[in-house]
Amino acid sequence: MRSSKWKKGQSSFELLITVSFGLIVLLPIVVLAFIQISASNSSLAATEAQAAASKLASIATSVGAQGYPARQLVLVQVPPSVENVYVGTQSNGVGHAVIFVISTSAGPSYVTAYTPVNVSGQIGGISSQGSYLINVSAQNSCPADASISCVYIRQAS
Repeated sequence: MRSSKWKKGQSSFELLITVSFGLIVLLPIVVLAFIQISASNSSLAATEAQAAASKLASIATSVGAQGYPARQLVLVQVPPSVENVYVGTQSNGVGHAVIFVISTSAGPSYVTAYTPVNVSGQIGGISSQGSYLINVSAQNSCPADASISCVYIRQAS
């Protein structure tokens, strides 16, 4: 009787050892897979942010070339992980850039698109994923600096 219980205990212990070794082998693979997925999600968010920033910069260039009173309403797809959006400069002054700040595992990443025209605006309220209507309009006197003309970019209301 003792012999059969001992054999059952031994086979259970052997199965436990085998499953443990299997888990030890699989655990690093699972961790690497999660790291790779995280990196690809950050890369995808940065690519989508670059497309959105380039679209806004391109529209701003077009509207700026037409001059006042040109304006255009554009639909922009904002990717996940966007912390903030700056127009002109990081203080939303007059500049030549549209900047998306993306949150990544390595910290904030700045995705920038440049335009030859002066741009300014307020679209910092866009910080969640989704589609947003953006109003791009040429101004004779820029709201951020009335002494120069610019293209003003803001979220449509």
